[in-house]
Amino acid sequence: MDFSASGRAAHRASRRRARLLLFGAGLLFGLSAVLARLASVGGMDGGQVTFVRFGVGILAVVSVFTLRPGTFRPVNRPLLVTRGLFGGFAALLYFLAIALIPAGEATLINNTFPIWAVVISLFVLGERPTFHLALGLAIAVAGVFLVLGGGTTRFQLGWGQGLAVLSAMAGGVAVTSIRALRATDNAPTIFLAFALGGFAVSTPYALHHWPAGPATWAAAGGVGVVAFLAQLFMTEAYGALSVAEAALWQQLTPIAAFGWSLLIGERLTGTTVVGVVLGVAGIVYGSVLGHRPRDVASPRAGMAAGIPAEEP
Repeated sequence: MDFSASGRAAHRASRRRARLLLFGAGLLFGLSAVLARLASVGGMDGGQVTFVRFGVGILAVVSVFTLRPGTFRPVNRPLLVTRGLFGGFAALLYFLAIALIPAGEATLINNTFPIWAVVISLFVLGERPTFHLALGLAIAVAGVFLVLGGGTTRFQLGWGQGLAVLSAMAGGVAVTSIRALRATDNAPTIFLAFALGGFAVSTPYALHHWPAGPATWAAAGGVGVVAFLAQLFMTEAYGALSVAEAALWQQLTPIAAFGWSLLIGERLTGTTVVGVVLGVAGIVYGSVLGHRPRDVASPRAGMAAGIPAEEP
């Protein structure tokens, strides 16, 4: 087998691994959303849930650095700061939106972040989305709408909706920065920047009155643990896929959130089934046909293949 054929095979294997990681991340992020909902029902406000989430995340990633000395290797510090601040604000705004509008509507609006990420990546990373990718994204978003809104979600111009839109925009910047950072920085280092940013922007909410129920604290702590694992999966995967295709895979998050919510008594309707089918179909369609081959000699192509072999 010649070198070029071997390189293509390695590239395909890397993409398959990235898709599997994003599938796992979607399931875990969905579980995180349900745990956050339970914590909110128990009396924690959105800012407090964010504070606990990132506090747990910082402890978890510092443990990784302790167990594997040398893992913490910041390279692109300005972009790490960008990832931390925009990602932190995106998470905080999302949880604050949930406190003002129904969780399904907040998640639906927040999940438009792929649209912002794709637009940003066109100018920043030189991505070239195809018609198939755009169609796949439209189908997936339609499925998410049906799953979360039951076909009846109405968009109203209010504080909650505005916060959710701002969260989606900040998330678009954050995931685009991840895409660029994976050429230079490893997943745990990028996650630490995110966790520090989220912890910093949510610190004022730590001054509020805290609920005392152990179940509430368990749910909030679970958000931190589950979100930590999901974030590492997502960050690792973004090194091998375009922002647009990775964003398509992340349409699984709200679908998974609804699936997990069945465990707390929500019903599965016919409209929801249609939404799940559309969501999965959009992801698969866009994933298979939606990416345009890159010029492997271009500097930007390195961003797609820049995952060091020793990374966790």
